[in-house]
Amino acid sequence: MAAVFFMITMALYFAATVSFLALLVRRADALSTFSLTITAVGFATHTVALVTRMLTGPGASSPSIHEALSFFSWMLILVFLAVEFRHRLHVLGSFIVPLALVSLVSAAALPDTVPTLQPVFRTLWVHVTLSMLGTVGFAVAFVAGVMYLIQDGLLKSKRFNVLYSKLPALDFLDDLNQQSIVLGFPLLTLGIITGAISAEFARGSYVNWNPEQTWALVTWLFYFVVLVGRLTVGWRAKRAAYLTIIGFAGVVLTLIGVAIKSFGSVS
Repeated sequence: MAAVFFMITMALYFAATVSFLALLVRRADALSTFSLTITAVGFATHTVALVTRMLTGPGASSPSIHEALSFFSWMLILVFLAVEFRHRLHVLGSFIVPLALVSLVSAAALPDTVPTLQPVFRTLWVHVTLSMLGTVGFAVAFVAGVMYLIQDGLLKSKRFNVLYSKLPALDFLDDLNQQSIVLGFPLLTLGIITGAISAEFARGSYVNWNPEQTWALVTWLFYFVVLVGRLTVGWRAKRAAYLTIIGFAGVVLTLIGVAIKSFGSVS
């Protein structure tokens, strides 16, 4: 049952992605409504898939990277729908929904069983939940940074096209970038701490310095510097946008490392 709803969700997110990307170059209110409707329906089926798998699947007590990426995708859509409900920012879906689709497709490509993972990843749902929530915050900051650079480029080149009219003001995007990091960083920190505690119980060592753990700590340190820079030094605007894009690349590399471990564990 969970697999069926998972596939339906992937198809709906694909349709929503195509629709939202078309929205970038068209002034169609009907297209906005259609895109949002498909996304909302996909979110509902995704919720059913997640709940069903948590209750009956093999990852009910110890989630795999498959569940983690699926949950990440679900949280991205939840954040988008929440922002959309408050700010009516349709264009955000043109960036968030494709990212959620990529995450869901990646989850589908990975083993859906629970392999023997490194202790820091083979933990309770609390660790995975906190880590993925922090990652969602960084993903939204990444999207805000990309949108900021696009809007800034359009302004400087004086190309006041359809995309320019759909993107929000630079100040709004800068604030969204900062708020996302402020929310995401403590969640990721708690995720790392709970993972380290779990690793101590499982292996007798808080950190074993494997490549993915090392890169995760480097990424954490990078975002710590960015957060301090934003809150104390006053790093804003284009610099902050570039830094959050670079930081999210570190997050992606960490996830790729975990995925490679998952393939190795089942081979």
